[in-house]
Amino acid sequence: MRIMKASRLSRRRRWAPLALLAAAPLLGACAPRAATPAAVGVTVPVGQVSFYPQQVGLTWTYLPEGEAASEPPYVLRALGPTLFAGQSVTATQLSGRGADQTWYRVTGAGGQRLLGFRKPGVTVSLNPAWQEFPAEAAWRVGLAWEGQSSVTVLSDDGKVQAQGTLRYRYQVQDRRRVSTAGGTFDVWVVTRQISDDVGGLFPATQQLWFSPYVGEVRTPEGLLLTSRNFAAKGGQR
Repeated sequence: MRIMKASRLSRRRRWAPLALLAAAPLLGACAPRAATPAAVGVTVPVGQVSFYPQQVGLTWTYLPEGEAASEPPYVLRALGPTLFAGQSVTATQLSGRGADQTWYRVTGAGGQRLLGFRKPGVTVSLNPAWQEFPAEAAWRVGLAWEGQSSVTVLSDDGKVQAQGTLRYRYQVQDRRRVSTAGGTFDVWVVTRQISDDVGGLFPATQQLWFSPYVGEVRTPEGLLLTSRNFAAKGGQR
């Protein structure tokens, strides 16, 4: 077996945490599946669910596109308010199949922004925050927004593992009705494009489906909604 040169190995270790931003939900797909999480068995009243759902106790389950319903799911949970980089944020955690990632977001009149995320041993911060979704009233076919953020990857001991800049662009391509194992939904179809200056580690183009008062019906990583523990406004099933 050929031994990898030290410089090349060092570079890969330095850049590897950055790839989590685009592919993190699927990184645990090959991990042992002994501890498969289950959705919380509670129901959150419709009146408490916001346009961009984030209330404590909300739970979603997902499966990779094309997988059988018998496969163990990924589970996304809304953990509620916390602090990240000195700011008040809302945390959501994805688990299952060895995955363990928590995102930190701010949602307000201007839409939804991502300040960073954490995996065991690694914290990634974005400055300025990544604009994931627009203001509620701004949604329409053809809407586009873009921006760039500086990325800093810190290990638990406070050491900087990597730094760089990423650029993103979103465009709302369509509004349609779709069906998944989780129900039938009216969704906005959004294309997300990402580029970076740290070796092209991020997928160039991804598509997601967003449904108001439900959340992501299809994630950028190709996970499809299979269930949730709350009803949504507007007759979404």
